[in-house]
Amino acid sequence: MADSATQAAAEPFLEVRGGAPSRLRLDGGGRAHVDRALPFLILNRGGGAESLAARVAATSSAYVVWPGPNDDQALQAIDQIARRAHDKHGRVLLVSIYDLPRDVLLDPEQPKLEAFTARLSASPDEPAQAAAKRLTEALEKIEIDLRNCSVEHVSEAWFVSGVEDLVQRLHWLSHISLGLPQTYRVPGQDAIYPQLLHELEISVFDALLQASHAFLAEIAPDPPKSHRALGRRSFIDAARSVDRKLLRISTSFDFLLSVSPINSEQAYDKFKADKFDTPPTFRYRPLTVDPDLAKRALYAIDLRRVEDPVLEHLFAEKRRELDQQLTMLACRNSGDFRYVSLTLYGPVEPALLAGAREVLDRVSGDRHRGEAIGADAVRKAARALIADYRQADPEFNGRIEVRQDIPAGLMVSGRTLMISQSTRMPKHRLDALLQHEVSVHLLTFVNGNAQGLKIFRTGLAGYEGVQEGLGVFAECAVGGLTAARLRLLAARVVVVDAMIAGAEFIEAFRLLKDQGFGSRMSFNVAARVYRSGGLSKDAIYLRGFRQVLDLLAAGSDLTPFWYGKIAARHVPVIEELAARGLLQAPRTLPQFLARPDAQARIATMRTAPALSQLI
Repeated sequence: MADSATQAAAEPFLEVRGGAPSRLRLDGGGRAHVDRALPFLILNRGGGAESLAARVAATSSAYVVWPGPNDDQALQAIDQIARRAHDKHGRVLLVSIYDLPRDVLLDPEQPKLEAFTARLSASPDEPAQAAAKRLTEALEKIEIDLRNCSVEHVSEAWFVSGVEDLVQRLHWLSHISLGLPQTYRVPGQDAIYPQLLHELEISVFDALLQASHAFLAEIAPDPPKSHRALGRRSFIDAARSVDRKLLRISTSFDFLLSVSPINSEQAYDKFKADKFDTPPTFRYRPLTVDPDLAKRALYAIDLRRVEDPVLEHLFAEKRRELDQQLTMLACRNSGDFRYVSLTLYGPVEPALLAGAREVLDRVSGDRHRGEAIGADAVRKAARALIADYRQADPEFNGRIEVRQDIPAGLMVSGRTLMISQSTRMPKHRLDALLQHEVSVHLLTFVNGNAQGLKIFRTGLAGYEGVQEGLGVFAECAVGGLTAARLRLLAARVVVVDAMIAGAEFIEAFRLLKDQGFGSRMSFNVAARVYRSGGLSKDAIYLRGFRQVLDLLAAGSDLTPFWYGKIAARHVPVIEELAARGLLQAPRTLPQFLARPDAQARIATMRTAPALSQLI
């Protein structure tokens, strides 16, 4: 066992109270991590950076990993962690995971991988057997590259060095050993298939959580509903460090401001003076970032240190999105810009285009515009709405700027609502636009900022589509989705499709004129789509709204979307992180959701009517 010096080093690790996570560095680069008092502990000895067993172990909410050959300090930590877990749960499960030997007979010239077979053994007690049964079921459901994992059951357990004696001495310890195949390694070489390793890590980790949940169900009267709740409830320092680095890069530039013209008013006046026959010339702000240097910093971030495959995946998605945005900035105002835009926002799918054309064909424009208001009236109403939110949440500290360097309208950047000085709008549209900008965009920034990681305030990758869809949903819920507004969203889709197909600015402008839009509106829509060389982003408003309507029709709860800025595909991730305690419930919900008239309109939207029937 450990000497007195080793035990003294371990004591601070065990003195943690109040459910706080704790980590102890072990000799040789090993470490012990306990997120909270849990009835299981994952063990691995001797695995390296490219070991599936070591990576799965280090993903757990309770683990000890160490390189060997000196086992004393690790065994001391295992003993003491297990005893602390025993005090709370009675029975404790130790899981020894290791890498199975490689098949040295495989020919590197042949396209054949290592056998996809895991090896499993379990102690004879009922909780361990229940965990092994669930683990087998979960492992056999893993399918990667059209191959399913098989499980070989062995009666003779494999123990991490020194653990067998511990299991024999302490009758309340259960034990499972799991040998993992090295099917992610290139046959005959030291190289690996990194994506295969990553997918295996996520799948095996989830299987172990399921097994731990089955074990807990045997020993506890009220186990959590989901096995995901047994994952980590705290972000390690490495995750926060990665988050800070991504935040630093993402806030070093404002993408939409960088690709939006600063001379829209002057450009329209010149376009009109030229009798709409000469394409306008747009000017843009100087870039606040060097795209190449920013990319260098972006890919210097080591995401593997996060020790959580779910978070690592979210960070990797965000890094790719930032990479695409930086590439677009690098080719701003060039012919390549529109093609890179497609990698970020995608083309216009046939169903979306058909829906947009149906709106333009069947929905007539508003005949009566009513009283028009300007930027000062908008600022006053926005200030009042933000003040209402701040009464419920003092942290709802949105800012308002009236600016001359943005096109007519409103936009949110971070916690700032920007209002163009040239804004003129019908007064009856004011509430709807403020609900869109403040009750969706600004609110999700504030709620996301309250989470442990700032990526939820800047936005998970691909969040913009459903975010803009929620904005249009807010407009519809408060009765402000007018015929003119819906036609405008449809027009953007049609023009984006035309731009992608090769139409020039003048053609798009005339296309809109033929659809009954005025010269100024036709110019504004075309300018948004053709900015910086062609931006396909404007199709996401109608696409996102259709997505929200589909969610409502399916009976889905929109609550996950108020945690921060997320895409629809991230809802299961948000639910998992919330179940693990890594995310707090939204601080503030949109004000309009409590309005009786809005609730009635939302009930109508749940019937999934055609877009043209929503007016």
